[in-house]
Amino acid sequence: MRSPLRNWRRLSKPQRTEYYLRWSLYLMAVFLMPGVLFAIGTGSGAAGHSSAVQVSLLIGLATTLVLLRTFRVTLYHYLRRPAEHRRWIVLTVGLVVAGSWAVMLVGPAGDMTAKPVQFPFTALVAGYLLIFGFCPVCVGLPPRWSAPAGLGMVVAVVPAMVLAGVGAATATGFLMVMTVAMAFLGASCRSFAWLTAIVWELDAAREAQSRLAVAEERLRFSRDLHDVMGRNLTTIALKSELAVQLARRGRPEAAEQMAEVQKIAQESQREVRDVIRGYRTADLHAEAIGARAVLRAADVHCDIDLGEEADRLPPQVQSVLGWVIRESTTNVLRHSEAARCLIRLRQEDGRAVLELENDGVPAVPLPSQGGGTGLHGLRERLAAHDGELTVPTTAPGTFRMLATVPLPG
Repeated sequence: MRSPLRNWRRLSKPQRTEYYLRWSLYLMAVFLMPGVLFAIGTGSGAAGHSSAVQVSLLIGLATTLVLLRTFRVTLYHYLRRPAEHRRWIVLTVGLVVAGSWAVMLVGPAGDMTAKPVQFPFTALVAGYLLIFGFCPVCVGLPPRWSAPAGLGMVVAVVPAMVLAGVGAATATGFLMVMTVAMAFLGASCRSFAWLTAIVWELDAAREAQSRLAVAEERLRFSRDLHDVMGRNLTTIALKSELAVQLARRGRPEAAEQMAEVQKIAQESQREVRDVIRGYRTADLHAEAIGARAVLRAADVHCDIDLGEEADRLPPQVQSVLGWVIRESTTNVLRHSEAARCLIRLRQEDGRAVLELENDGVPAVPLPSQGGGTGLHGLRERLAAHDGELTVPTTAPGTFRMLATVPLPG
């Protein structure tokens, strides 16, 4: 069984944010019972009305349980996930109003104009029920509906206060305080839901940006191939058709046309190799600058030290090390929640050593550490230059990678 801390480390940043805000809403429901106990302990007349105290505790506990479920389904609905939120909102509103009526009618009445002031604890309990019961309504319903619903909840309790004999001053103060408190807590709960939705939208935008970058690179490559091969293939098709017609007529020019076709085909092969070579070649400095820009955009502090001898490395060594930087940057963004990243290049014992290190690694081992396709491809590239890729053991939460390539001579 995994520990809660390990499960927490497995979550992404949007999931952690949602859990934090979700449990903040759940605490709103849990705080109802301390409020009911506070009202019973401080309100006047509670000692002589054990039946009212029991009813208040029972209704408070039932409302707390219903609120926990209502907060869950209304937040799912706000995040556009399938959830039957309406029935739970109706149940919450009905329970809060009915509970307020029961508490007010069973408990003692009081009047703020009396000397000394006699404020009924039942009014406090009813107030807590209304305040906390209105919070999930604000999450599950738009403001144009939640505001009238809150006002209706307060007005629906007024007849119970009148029947219980609560004075006019007490009823007026009750309405004013409830209106302000419900508006404040309701807006706070909806803000929690709004923040959760914003975090998920930002995460979706980040993924969309990554997909667009890949699609743009594919379009660039296809455009380059079209520019190189389009004209040549059209010329080959036309000259081949002409050679066929000449051959059918027994004309000697057919051989000349086929020779030109062969020449154009060889030239096309050379141009395609140039395009692919340019696509596959990774410049060391360009990849380092690109990695720093991408990581900074993802709020990852990146330290890069290529040293003073980087420009003197052979082109093939710079190219393969540039690929290592590119792939490692992808791993940092996809497989970690890094806050810092280090890229350092040095030379020792006739070998170029590229060191990459980042934090934010979850407790579960990265797929790349177990031989994922990204690092497997890098090992193949390095092996072509007699190099190797190693992943030494580091402190928990840290990933370190060493790429070494022997230098000529």
